[in-house]
Amino acid sequence: MANHELTLVAKTFYGLEDILAKELENLGATNIRKANRAVYFNGDTQLMYMANYHLRTAISILKPIDTFESHDENDLYQQVKNRIEWHTLFSNKHTFSVEATVHSSVFRHSQYAIFRVKDAIVDYFREKTGKRPYIDTENPNILINLHIAERQCTLSFNSSGEPLFKRGYRIATSAAPLNEVLAAGMVMLSGWQPTQNLIDPMCGSGTIPIEAALIAHQLPPGIFRKKFGFETWPDFDAQLFEKITKDEKEEPDTSKFCSIIGMDIDENTLTKARLNIKNAFLHSYIHLKHGDFFEYVPPFREGVVITNPPYGKRIKNDDMISFYKRLGDKLKKDYTGFQVWIISNNLQAMKHIGLHPAKKIKLYNGPDVCTFNCYNIYEGSKKQTKQ
Repeated sequence: MANHELTLVAKTFYGLEDILAKELENLGATNIRKANRAVYFNGDTQLMYMANYHLRTAISILKPIDTFESHDENDLYQQVKNRIEWHTLFSNKHTFSVEATVHSSVFRHSQYAIFRVKDAIVDYFREKTGKRPYIDTENPNILINLHIAERQCTLSFNSSGEPLFKRGYRIATSAAPLNEVLAAGMVMLSGWQPTQNLIDPMCGSGTIPIEAALIAHQLPPGIFRKKFGFETWPDFDAQLFEKITKDEKEEPDTSKFCSIIGMDIDENTLTKARLNIKNAFLHSYIHLKHGDFFEYVPPFREGVVITNPPYGKRIKNDDMISFYKRLGDKLKKDYTGFQVWIISNNLQAMKHIGLHPAKKIKLYNGPDVCTFNCYNIYEGSKKQTKQ
């Protein structure tokens, strides 16, 4: 298989573009260009496989096929059918499916755009070969991504298949689990190092501690995945991918590693975290505690806290303000010497922490616009007035 240079796109969440670009640079990508929720880069087939296997803050890796202007759904059908020689990319024996992201005043119904692309590809094969490929929305051999920005349409192969935040280690979830890509991004944005103690005092099903442990021990996030989309492509190079997955790097020096602690007040939630940590083979590296954050005193004098406290969708606003005030008081009382990172979509309640944030980063947790705030807790914090 010709291993020529490709132009590729790594999709991500808003706010993680800089982290993703740095990850790509470390992998050896070239011509890296940051965009909104995406990073464009150049590389060969090997790098495309590596990006899927190694990137912590990517949602998917796309391989563009064609970009063109279109003025309505019928024109979209004609261009998809006539511009691309689909039989040179896959055969009528392969199943396929189409996904779409649409931001357009012209194309207002993403599902209809998907149907027109599917119809165009099926009709192309039927006319060209006499047989049509079949649609498989659950487990297609080929997943085609359609991106529409106003009139500009881009068709790509999704080399990841299922989103990369589906790591494969999570077998039990809490009521509102934190996305794995977001959790990894939060840990990396914080600047935490394995030589620092890390606490998530409201750890839920354990995503932040797990992602932190994967980073500390340099374990690829794709190590638990059973399948990537490119593995069912007609030009899949199994030997090349096996070489990537078997590439053994030098073990990190863990002699100076500090503790990673996850805690939650709910025993059932903690049981789920325990199952996920065990499934990720990280039970020797993460210490779980059943307890109330407001009663817990950390066993060390400095470290990093990264946590995702309740947002308040099911809690009255007055109670949420009281919760964040107590949270701030607790940090000032028992977390002197710590750097604390908190994500929340309740910007009003966050003001009642009573600490001045050293840094604010805008992120999205699903559809929720959030702020990821950093607080440096020092002795004088106890005397700060409420903000």
